[in-house]
Amino acid sequence: MSLYKRLNEASGEEAPGVPGVARVDPALDELRHRVHSALIEELGPILYDTRMSEEELRRKVHESLHAAIAQERTPLSAADKAQLIQDVSDDILGYGPIDKLLRDEDVTEIMCNGPKQIYVERNGKLTMDDVSFVDEMHLRRIIDKIVAQVGRRIDESSPLCDARLPDGSRVNAVIAPLAVGGPFLTIRKFATDPLRIDDLIRFGTVSVHAARFLQACIVGKLNVIVSGGTGTGKTTTLNVLSSFIPTDERIITVEDAKELQLHQEHVLSLETRPPNVEGKGEVTIRELVKNTLRMRPDRIVVGECRSGEALDMLQAMNTGHDGSLTTLHANNPRDSLSRLETLVLMAGYDLPVRAIREQIASAVDMIVQLQRLRDGSRRITHITEVAGMEGEVITLQDVFLFDYSAGVDEHGRFKGQLKPTGVRPKFAQKLADHGIRLGPEMFSSSSGEPQQAQRGRR
Repeated sequence: MSLYKRLNEASGEEAPGVPGVARVDPALDELRHRVHSALIEELGPILYDTRMSEEELRRKVHESLHAAIAQERTPLSAADKAQLIQDVSDDILGYGPIDKLLRDEDVTEIMCNGPKQIYVERNGKLTMDDVSFVDEMHLRRIIDKIVAQVGRRIDESSPLCDARLPDGSRVNAVIAPLAVGGPFLTIRKFATDPLRIDDLIRFGTVSVHAARFLQACIVGKLNVIVSGGTGTGKTTTLNVLSSFIPTDERIITVEDAKELQLHQEHVLSLETRPPNVEGKGEVTIRELVKNTLRMRPDRIVVGECRSGEALDMLQAMNTGHDGSLTTLHANNPRDSLSRLETLVLMAGYDLPVRAIREQIASAVDMIVQLQRLRDGSRRITHITEVAGMEGEVITLQDVFLFDYSAGVDEHGRFKGQLKPTGVRPKFAQKLADHGIRLGPEMFSSSSGEPQQAQRGRR
């Protein structure tokens, strides 16, 4: 617990207009600001000197910090002094007040709405935390540090930036003039130990039967799209599905910022590059996807399709690169096909809609749909087969569906799970040709009566 939080709890006072957030002791808050500012002014250029080792920089900061505190007359206990040194050290050397949130395993997302308002996500719920930055310049300095670590830049000419932390956590930053009242910083954390299928089963994200089915589909080289809204766990699910790829295959991943953490040995990771100061040198996902086709991949895994690269992804799936995986934003399997059509048109070619739909129906075998439910949990709600074309329409049939009829428990959590609809997918024969046989028990409905498979039509 930080020094400021302990002092606030002792006083029992809350910040005006912000329920549940205690008021910071003015004298100690002023001391923190004063010591922080003094160190920044004294050390200045040293903090950005790449020639200085991290250990040497830490030693200089601690020496200056002890000297600055020694000159202050504010009375502090030994414990409070030690905590103040830790807090200011984090401010100078680490990522400031969000350092402790980055270390907190229960926190999955950190949202800085300016220097004084920081929200965190725990167990799928948003709460306001008691930490804050000294001022806008302090937050901006932390943003600059994060962005510089991955060789990117953020300034008035390029006020938006996607980056990542050394552990792979995803970072988005927005500064003035776009961010009014900012800067804004959003960090989506990733576990140092990536989640595995057993974890998803334990969380209730997927059932045991569905997990076995998904594993068979990946090993059997089906082309799979992971679909869902923002924050539903698409990248986590893509990472878990990718872990099923056999170790003797050559895997190439393409991402905006590297997030996938595959355990196979033969993995090549490609990452996009933003334009330089002159607006040149940009390398897009589409260019990288095209380049992967010349690298003899067994599997192509694209972090997310959000533009014209969808066409190149479909081309790859249709030209022998079976077992490819990607994600896209959509609210249900039917919407994911509509969005895929739109993304293909963004490639700049005036293709007939029927030709695009035939490409999609031929290339994509299965859609895995994720949703974040009202209780904050992330669940796979559909595992849907792309069954082919009927006239002008792509037909879908659900192989597994989430059972909403089970209701919720006394804590408001959904009791339902992913259940088979009773329909055996058409691609079961394709899997059998690869030596993967799916027993009838995998598709038998637990309710005794097979549910009617849903066929969506546009």
